[in-house]
Amino acid sequence: MRVMIGAAFAAGLILSGCSDKKAANAQADAKAAGFVPPSVTSRLDYGSAMERRFRALDRNGDDKISKDELPVRNASRLLAYDRNKDGSISAIEFSEGSLARFDAMDLNHDGTVTTEERVASRGR
Repeated sequence: MRVMIGAAFAAGLILSGCSDKKAANAQADAKAAGFVPPSVTSRLDYGSAMERRFRALDRNGDDKISKDELPVRNASRLLAYDRNKDGSISAIEFSEGSLARFDAMDLNHDGTVTTEERVASRGR
């Protein structure tokens, strides 16, 4: 009888340890699901990505992004790139505007933007 009670007690300890372990695993899984790896982007890589973005936005291929080609979400920010106020954004205006944005995010002016710099620049 004592052996059975001891075995039941030990099983209870093991099971309670399992539930703690399951809870810890569930918490770790939830944290991993939301993980975004840190990034470091160079000015050259950013410029290349923005060139591809310009080409994607310029749907009619006329080397200008007109108001009807602007994405709704970023339209006001992108319209600020239109320096000559002709109602469209040229490739040069887009490139200069997006690189100026990169330079504003590059808080320590080392030619790269880290995740921390990107987040900190949003708060400014």
